[in-house]
Amino acid sequence: MRADDRFTLLAALPLAIFAGAFLLLPLARLIMASGEGPSGWALYGQVLANPRYMRALGQTVAVSGLVSLAALAVATTAALFLVRRRFFGRSVLIGLLTFPLAFPGVVVGFMIILLGGRQGLMNALARDLFDARLVFAYSMTGLFLGYLYFSIPRVLLTVMAAAEKLDPALEEAARSLGAGPVAVLRDVTLPGLAPALVASGAVAFATAMGAFGTAFTLATNIDVLPMVIYTEFTLAANIATAAALSVVLGLVTWALLFLARSFAGAAVAAGG
Repeated sequence: MRADDRFTLLAALPLAIFAGAFLLLPLARLIMASGEGPSGWALYGQVLANPRYMRALGQTVAVSGLVSLAALAVATTAALFLVRRRFFGRSVLIGLLTFPLAFPGVVVGFMIILLGGRQGLMNALARDLFDARLVFAYSMTGLFLGYLYFSIPRVLLTVMAAAEKLDPALEEAARSLGAGPVAVLRDVTLPGLAPALVASGAVAFATAMGAFGTAFTLATNIDVLPMVIYTEFTLAANIATAAALSVVLGLVTWALLFLARSFAGAAVAAGG
C-alpha cells in the first residue's frame, strides 16, 4: 500500500468511527426496536393505516414545506440586499437576523407565547384597540412562526455566502441587453443561487420536520409527528411504535429531500 493511501485511510478513520458509533449503530438499533413489539414488522402496516399518525405526518410535511418556502423568500430577499448594500449598522443588522441560531426550540416557543399567547402582546393590543381576542401561539400558526423564526438565519447565511460569489458582470450584461429587474432576477440571479437555495431549503425543511422543542412548548392544539413520537415513547411506553414512527419520519424526510434536489437539479439543467 502506498504512503498516500495509508494517509488517506488514517485520515478517514475518525470519520468512520464517528459514523459507526453515532450514526449507523443508533439507526440500526432504532430499526430493530421497531420490530420488537407484539406485532413485529407488521407494525409498519398498522402505523401507515392509522389515521391519526398519517394526519400528524401530513401536518408535519405541510408546515415544514411552508416554512421552507417562506424562509427562502424572506432570507433570499434579505441576503441579496445585505450583500449588495454597504451601510452603517449593517453588521449589527446581520447579527440580529442570525441571533435566533443561539436560541433552543423551547425558548423560541416561549417567545411565540409571549407574542401570540393568551397573555401575549398581540392579544393585549387586540383587546385594547378592537375589543377582540387574538391568540395563535398554541396552533399550527404559532408553530409555523416559531419554525420560521429559527429557519430564516440558516437560509440567510447560506444564501449570503453564495450571493457573494455571483459575478456582477452577468447581471450587468443582462441589463445591457435590455432585461428588466424581474428578468435579471429570474434568468441570472436565481439560477446562480440555485444550489445554495436547494441546500438551505433542504436544511430548513429537515430541521422543521424533526424539530421538537418548539412544538413541545406550544403543544396545546398541535399534532405533528415529533410530538406523537414523544407521547408514544414517554406516556404510553410504546417503544416499538415510537421507533417505527421515527423510521417513517426519517424515510419521508429523506424521500422528499431527494425529490426536491432531483427536481431542482433538473430545473437548473434545463434552464442552463
